[in-house]
Amino acid sequence: MFTGIIKDVGKVISIHPLDGGKELTVASNFADELAVDQSISINGVCHTVTDCSDTTFTVQSVEETLRKTNIGALEEGDVLNLERSLRPDQLLDGHLVQGHVDATGTIEEIEQEGTDYLITISYPAEHQSLIVGRGSIALDGISLTVARTEQNQFTVAIIPYTYEHTNLKAKKAGDTVNLEFDVLGKYVVNYLQNRGE
Repeated sequence: MFTGIIKDVGKVISIHPLDGGKELTVASNFADELAVDQSISINGVCHTVTDCSDTTFTVQSVEETLRKTNIGALEEGDVLNLERSLRPDQLLDGHLVQGHVDATGTIEEIEQEGTDYLITISYPAEHQSLIVGRGSIALDGISLTVARTEQNQFTVAIIPYTYEHTNLKAKKAGDTVNLEFDVLGKYVVNYLQNRGE
């Protein structure tokens, strides 16, 4: 479980193929705090640390993850949003994020408005019932609030601090981002669908 508050922007150091997957080695400022078997969110995708050093850690991504998230498109040198798993004594500063990506979206536009940034993202229409104005959404693991919605697009407003301290500053129109919808909303929608409402 995570909060969607990014703690570091890491960099992909190496990518090695595995049978049906890939092994990623990532440089991170908190690599020396990690241990094997710990969970870590990479661009909003929960991974397990398989090796670590003072400056890097390694994870493995299976074929399903590579196919359903933007992890499969990563290249050496790409920057990543990183967050360690939530501890029981930690403040929940964002919202509950599981690290289970529901879909990918495409950045349609990045617009600067004063000091803020407005990012508009399109997503598969079948998920429309899971996005509500002023609701929570995780975008590449970042806990954000939906500013507005229309058809199969939504817009989030990004403060300068978040823009500078996540991978958003490296994004451009056309890029793919991982989306995780609010888990509470998913349970409500599932309950109503099962009741036939």
